[in-house]
Amino acid sequence: MIPVTTASARSDQGSAPPPSTAPGKGPGRAGSGHRAWFLVLPALIPILLLSVGPLLYGIALAFTDSQAGRTDPTQWIGLLNFQDLLRDTLFWESFRIGLVWAVAVSVPQFLLALGLALLLNQNLRFRWLSRALAIVPWAMPEVVVGIMWRLVYHPDAGLLNETLGTHRDWLGSLSTALPAVVVVGIWARLPQVTVTLLAGLSNVPRELHEAAAMDGAGAWRRFRAVTWPAIRPIALAISALSFIWNVNSFALVYVLTGGGPGGRTRLPMLFAYEEAFRYGQFGYAAAMGCVLVAVVSILLAVHLVARLKGDDDA
Repeated sequence: MIPVTTASARSDQGSAPPPSTAPGKGPGRAGSGHRAWFLVLPALIPILLLSVGPLLYGIALAFTDSQAGRTDPTQWIGLLNFQDLLRDTLFWESFRIGLVWAVAVSVPQFLLALGLALLLNQNLRFRWLSRALAIVPWAMPEVVVGIMWRLVYHPDAGLLNETLGTHRDWLGSLSTALPAVVVVGIWARLPQVTVTLLAGLSNVPRELHEAAAMDGAGAWRRFRAVTWPAIRPIALAISALSFIWNVNSFALVYVLTGGGPGGRTRLPMLFAYEEAFRYGQFGYAAAMGCVLVAVVSILLAVHLVARLKGDDDA
C-alpha cells in the first residue's frame, strides 16, 4: 500500500472544483433584491399615500351615503349613488360640456403645437430666445393664468375690449363664455405639447430630409414621408395625454368662470366639486369621480390598443 504524502493531498484538495450554486439563487441575489426594494420605497411610498390610497378611498366612498354635517354613522348603500347619477341630467350635461371642451382644446392645441414645433426646429436667428418665450405659459400656474385672462376679458377695462373698441362681457355671456375659456385652455397648455413634439423633431436625421429634397420632394411630401413617421409615436402619446388632461381640467375654468354663466362652462370636475364642497354630498360626488376615472381608463385602453395595432402593422 503506497502512502499518500501531505503535499499531494493538499494538491488534490486545492484542485477540487468549488461547489456549484444554482443561477439566481446565490446569497448575493437575495441581498440585491432587498436593496432594490429599499431604493424604490422613497418613490413608492408617496405614490401609495397620495395617489393609490385616495383613489381607493374615493371608490369606497362612492358606495356610501356620506354627507357633510350628519351625525348618523355612514351607511353602505351599494349602487344607489350610481343609480341616481344615471338620472341626473345636470351631470350628463356637464359631461357633454366636458367632452366638447376637451375636443375643442386638444385638436387646435395639437395642430398649433405641431406648426410651432416645426418652426422652432428650423435654423432661425434668435431661435434660443423664441424657444424660451414659447414655454412661458407653461411656467405659470393655472390660477395665475386664469387671473391674467380674466383681466384680458374684463368687460370695461380688458385688453380685448380696448383693442376691439367694445364693452362685451366675454366670460359672462351665454354665447361666448365657453369659446373664451377654450382659447385660454389652448394657450395655457400649448407649450407642453410643443416642447414634446420639438423633442421628437430633434431626433429626425437631417440627412433624410436632404436626401428627399434631392429627389425632388417638396416640403409637404417630406413631412409626410420623413417627419411624420418619425414623430408619430410621440404625437399619438402626447395627443392622448393632452385629451385626458383637458377632460380632468378644473383650476383654470374654476378661476375664469366658476362654471357659469348658467352652467355653460361647468365641467364634470367642477360639478363634482360643487356636490362635495358646496352641498356636502361626499358619496354622490365620489360616484361622479368614479365615472370620470372609468371614462379616462377606457380612453387610455382604446389608445393603447390602437397604438399596439399600429406597431404590429409597422
